[in-house]
Amino acid sequence: MATTKKLPSIRNYRELRRKMNISQSEFWSRIGVTQSGGSRYETMRKVPKTTQAVIDLTYGPLDAAVERLAAMRGITVAELLASQAK
Repeated sequence: MATTKKLPSIRNYRELRRKMNISQSEFWSRIGVTQSGGSRYETMRKVPKTTQAVIDLTYGPLDAAVERLAAMRGITVAELLASQAK
C-alpha cells in the first residue's frame, strides 16, 4: 500500500497557461473543462477536488503526477512502474 504524502497542487492556472502560451480553450479542453468554466477557475472560483486532481496530473511535474497516480490507485510508484514494464 502506498504511503500518503501531501503533494503540491497547481493553483495559479492563468499564470501557468500564459507560461505555456496556450489559449484558455486549449488549456481547459485538455482536461474536459469548458473555456467558460476554466475562466471562472482562473478568477479563483473553487475548483472541485476531482478537477484539481486532473489539473495536477495533466499539468504538474511528471514525478509528482506519477506519485499522485500511484496514490490514487493505492499502490507504490515502484508497483505502478513495474505494471508498465510487463
